[in-house]
Amino acid sequence: MLCWKCPRSRCPLGASALTVSVLCWIFIYPTERSPDHKTVLREVLREPRGWRRNGTETASFRKLLNDCCDPSHLFSMTKVNTPLGENLWFDGELLYSLTIDNSTYNLFPQEIPFKLPLKKCSVVGNGGILKGSRCGKQIDEADFVIRCNLPPLTSNFIPDVGTKTQLVTVNPSIIDKRFQNLLWSRKSFVESVKVYKSSYVYMPAFSMRHGTEPSLRVYYTLADFSTNQTVLFANPNFLRNVGKFWKSKGVHSKRLSTGLFMVSAALSLCEEVTVYGFWPFPNDLKGRPISHHYYDDVPPMKGFHSMPEEFLQLWLLHKTGILRVQLEQCDTASSNRKPH
Repeated sequence: MLCWKCPRSRCPLGASALTVSVLCWIFIYPTERSPDHKTVLREVLREPRGWRRNGTETASFRKLLNDCCDPSHLFSMTKVNTPLGENLWFDGELLYSLTIDNSTYNLFPQEIPFKLPLKKCSVVGNGGILKGSRCGKQIDEADFVIRCNLPPLTSNFIPDVGTKTQLVTVNPSIIDKRFQNLLWSRKSFVESVKVYKSSYVYMPAFSMRHGTEPSLRVYYTLADFSTNQTVLFANPNFLRNVGKFWKSKGVHSKRLSTGLFMVSAALSLCEEVTVYGFWPFPNDLKGRPISHHYYDDVPPMKGFHSMPEEFLQLWLLHKTGILRVQLEQCDTASSNRKPH
């Protein structure tokens, strides 16, 4: 495939001139690399209505992900990819490792527990653009639904975000802040995850030292209460490789967002991917102010993630037919027209 080259990355010819210029600007001026909301909005609004999947580009991008990151084998810790006695290096903690002993090894499934390939997948972020989107039904029509960081699925949100969940991620910091590290709030935690039914609970237990203990407590708590959820621990080799992959494409941050990790996995594990709630700006496509999350307006930690950069990469994938980014209301689209 022919490409336009800009420093440290490649921009497919399918991208518009504005996309190319924005991405190249990011690489040329790394200290001022986050594009402003208006620049990105102009790019999004220039895109013609309708979206068509490009099977050739999808297969090509999936091969890139498989070659670098091997999600079908490394997405989570298993007895196959992490043998007993292995010295496991954490991906978010410099020069820190853990030797896999019997007690830890026995927490892993034999292999990745999904029947691959997954068919149609929804990856649901928590952006405020979901509020009032009426996307719940469309999200739930997918065969496999991934949600991030224990989002609320109460009745007032269901029309916008749906209820179906096959996998939900949990950041260890949530266990600390919401559930006091499960020292005194085990029952309330168990009650809170019932809404996700028989889903997988995905946790980065081996990314940072302070995340290991709360992650293990989640595992034992759900086991003690005989819940329907199954805990999977993120493989730090997968997370590390995905981070390198996106850095090579221009996403420079201390750490990728959970959402981009999940999208990366879905692009390899699923035949079709649609993402929802990925819009890191304070106004929607019509200029109306929106909250940071669909359920609250708590701002993110500054300097940790690079959400505008991540969105630009997702939008480039949307434009080339690799995944679909849903930004408009779902109930306004006819069956013959797929909106952004």
